[in-house]
Parts: sequence; structure tokens; C-alpha cells
Amino acid sequence: MAVRAGDRHMAEHESDQTLLERLRRGDESAFDNLFVRHYAVVYRVVYGLTGTREAAEDAAQETFLALYRRPPAPDQPLRPWLCRVALNTARNALRAERRDTLRVERAALDVVAAGEPSEAVERAEERDRVRAALATLPQRQARLLLLRHAGLSYAEVAAALDLAPGSVGTLLARAERAFAEAYARCISTGAADRSVGKQVQS
Repeated sequence: MAVRAGDRHMAEHESDQTLLERLRRGDESAFDNLFVRHYAVVYRVVYGLTGTREAAEDAAQETFLALYRRPPAPDQPLRPWLCRVALNTARNALRAERRDTLRVERAALDVVAAGEPSEAVERAEERDRVRAALATLPQRQARLLLLRHAGLSYAEVAAALDLAPGSVGTLLARAERAFAEAYARCISTGAADRSVGKQVQS
């Protein structure tokens, strides 16, 4: 997605809706500028769900392909629309992959790539615990946390999830509390599993 410096400077002063209108007229430079402007936040959203760079990049690219092919209606804010498409794309991709096998492969790659194998394993286990805790939450709570963590404002989260803006703070607080409880259960379950493993080995 190459964008000339002069074009990028001009686009910085244009709103998303102006760039979208240009995109609807077939102006590909408008798409390039929207890609540069929003790619980072879309990537953060899907990385929080997928946990791997490759899967996050694929989902982000698919999201912008959807934007290129069929931009949202003029009355839809772009960033919430992109995040909603990205979450749906990533979720569908996760359903199609064999998660357990990929987790083992990622942990093995981390061990090889890192200087300290024990630290790499701990990082892999931490990522798995976070994703496991998110997976136990209702879908709306998990999406609330992912979108807010990616940097969206309360208004943008509300637009992405079709919520009343005034309800986001309360719903987010409940989601954070539910996540903390789920994460604590994941830690205690992991500790219990390790204890059983030691007993079996002894």
C-alpha cells in the first residue's frame, strides 16, 4: 500500500467520510490513505483475538479488502465498522483452524527463537491464559474488552457493538470483573494441573 508523502500530507486533513466518498468514486489513493490511517488499530483488535502475528495480519488484510470492495454506508463511522468486520473475520478464521495444534507449534517456536526457553514458555502460557479467559466470557463482553484495549473510545465501542453510548462504561466494568474472575480460574486450574503432573511423575 504505497502512499506518496504529498498525498499522505493532504489526506491528513481529510475526514474519513471525505476519503470514503473518494473511494466510492474509484479513487484508489483514498483507500491507501484509509489503510495507513486505520491499519494499526484493526491489527491490534484482531491480534488480541487470534494471538498470532500471521493470523492477525491475514484478518486485517481481509478487513481492508472488504472495505475496498464494499465501503460502509455514508452514515456509518468507519473505525467501528472496520473493527466489527475485523472481529467477525478473525472469529471465522479461528473456527476453521485447529487451535490446540497451533498453540503447541507457537510455544515450540517461541522456545527456539528466545534466548531463555523458560521465559518463552511463560509468555506462551500467559497468552494462552488470556485467550482462554476471554473464550469463557459472553461474546459481547470479550469484544468490549478487545475493542477498548485496542484504543477505541466509548463512543466508537458503542457504534461497533450497537450499544447505547451511555451503557458502555457499566458494561465494560462488568466485563473487566468477569475477565479477572475467569483469568484467576485459569491460573488456579493451571496450578492444579501442574500439581497433578508432579504427583504422577513422583
